[in-house]
Amino acid sequence: MTRATNAPASRKRRKRRLDQAKGFYGARSKLFRMATESVDRAMSMATQHRRKKKVEYRALWIVRLTAACRLHEISYSRFIDGVKKAGIALNRKMLSEIAIHDPAGFAQIVEQAKAARS
Repeated sequence: MTRATNAPASRKRRKRRLDQAKGFYGARSKLFRMATESVDRAMSMATQHRRKKKVEYRALWIVRLTAACRLHEISYSRFIDGVKKAGIALNRKMLSEIAIHDPAGFAQIVEQAKAARS
């Protein structure tokens, strides 16, 4: 009996992996083994970077808030403490957007935070 290699399925699997590696440089997009290693690593890194993106955005919002708070002569940490004590239920993303697009509204929030701390 002749040896069965399941060629259609194998070819489909390899083609799918090489398609995923499309755009990679040199042998990484041409050779199956290198493509497999590269795609596996890329998938792993993509997962890690989706998590890291959230951390980077939070850091951006904090930097924006720090700059806005300094204009009102209060530190970021004291501002956040005052916001929590004042019962203002806005997250850092919304606070940074307010600081950018509505400086007068942000000034009112800062005043409420200062009042709540004292």
